[in-house]
Amino acid sequence: MIARIWRGWASTATADDYQHHYESEVAEHLQQVTGFCGARLLRRHDEQEVMFTSITFFTSMEDVRAFAGEDPEQAVVEDTARRALTRWDEHVTHHEVTADLRR
Repeated sequence: MIARIWRGWASTATADDYQHHYESEVAEHLQQVTGFCGARLLRRHDEQEVMFTSITFFTSMEDVRAFAGEDPEQAVVEDTARRALTRWDEHVTHHEVTADLRR
């Protein structure tokens, strides 16, 4: 399994807008990708902004490419997200999941 990790920052005024976008539009898009195995959105208040960390899980890098395109290291940031965020990582990192501990 592959974990795809990306970060974006929003003002406190627009942080809820980004979270709503992730829970609705991003979730709908991901559900249609073959090999999508789940996602987590982490939220951290950092002084006057909110940092989001998105971790999406895919079966393989081929499945990541089905979501991200030919350059899987390039971040996928839709227009709605760009309006809510103040800045974001232009590139993502991919990690092989070597342990999956759940309760």
